[in-house]
Amino acid sequence: MTIKEAIKERHSVRAYKDIVIPDDIRQELSSLVEECNADGDLNISIQYDEPEGFNSGIAHYGGFRNVKNYIVLAGKKSKDFNFRCGYYGEKLVLFAQQLGLNTCWVAMTFNKRMVKRLLEPTDTLCMVIALGYGETPGVPHKGKTYDAVTKAENAPDWFKEGVEAALLAPTAINQQKFLFSYKDGEASLKIKGLGANLDTDLGIVKYHFEAASDHNVKV
Repeated sequence: MTIKEAIKERHSVRAYKDIVIPDDIRQELSSLVEECNADGDLNISIQYDEPEGFNSGIAHYGGFRNVKNYIVLAGKKSKDFNFRCGYYGEKLVLFAQQLGLNTCWVAMTFNKRMVKRLLEPTDTLCMVIALGYGETPGVPHKGKTYDAVTKAENAPDWFKEGVEAALLAPTAINQQKFLFSYKDGEASLKIKGLGANLDTDLGIVKYHFEAASDHNVKV
């Protein structure tokens, strides 16, 4: 599966099968985690066969079922910490999709008290990402149009392809509060409006654009 195929096929999944993730897939994920931590100055980890992170009333309220594996997005707090967690977290999400796994970004509905015990004393928790073999592959959700999130004239195909991929990116409550611009051969991206977890969303959206277009976007 290519990265573009993963972008199109990835949907949020909250219910998982009771299937253990094989060692070879764990190793591939671990290698990318190390790369992301080095590049993003983060301390991301993956918890396997550990159900307590989603064993709480709020997790059940959120519709999560049988979540026994999850990615912990953590690191030292800084100005762009949430943005970096979004960017590198989504890199892991799409790689997991390529490996045949399903995922779901989770900001609130997990057992925060338990997960925070896994952190280093100097680390801050951003979010977690549920991981495993979904009962279903999930379903797409209706989003905004290309014109609603762009300010660009005579944009090249790579820009359009990047924006279309960004429109498939997961954002908090599907808010999609971002705007792409194109001028003098350069793409740029910014937050548009108010909402929850926008810095994390911005990182997620930036990764989708760059992975699909093979071009950088300025934030």
